[in-house]
Amino acid sequence: CVRDAVSHLNELRPAPDAVIITGDLVAEETRAKYDALALALRDISAPFFVLPGNHDDRALIRETFGGAGYLPTDGEFLHYVRDWAVLRLVALDTHDPGRESGRLCAERLTWLESTLNEEPKKPTLIAMHHPPFVTGIAEFDRIGLEGREAFGDIVRLHPQIRAIACGHVHRDLSIAWNGTMVVVTPSTGYQYALHLSGDSDFERVAEPRACRLFLWKPEAGLVTHISYF
Repeated sequence: CVRDAVSHLNELRPAPDAVIITGDLVAEETRAKYDALALALRDISAPFFVLPGNHDDRALIRETFGGAGYLPTDGEFLHYVRDWAVLRLVALDTHDPGRESGRLCAERLTWLESTLNEEPKKPTLIAMHHPPFVTGIAEFDRIGLEGREAFGDIVRLHPQIRAIACGHVHRDLSIAWNGTMVVVTPSTGYQYALHLSGDSDFERVAEPRACRLFLWKPEAGLVTHISYF
């Protein structure tokens, strides 16, 4: 699955300036799985950036990808910032060890607010694993994001946030939320069924794998597309 995604990304024209992987890097948090992932990702022609999901281990991510220079070398959380000429990426760590749900604690929210205040006029994309809204899919809302209300309060005060990009749900979702848009991208591995009845559990379905493209145009702003493979 990873190699198919890498091939797809390398065939895109124009080539992406960066690839952002929003967590759940591996299914089993072992040294061998991260080594295999790093070997596969080495073939991406663009710079790539990772952040943790609920199926990840922060220490192993640091060991595996710390040499790239963008991950923090100390502290508990793996959040960071990358700047390009026209856009700023803020990667936000929602991982809560031992739980499938995510969490934004006071320390992480303080870091986020301080980071956003540094560049209040620069268009910004936030990347995170857990969506900050109620999806209507009960099995995922049970393992949603704690602290989303306080997170929303911060987002509402920072209009430079053009979009928030998430994973976790293995489906294509979008919502207008606190003055910006939040998008959830299908998985590059497998998708889960759309259950809106409230009494279902996780069920894999044969739907296309995909990645999401973000295109910045000065006259249009940040445009997003789903790219299937």
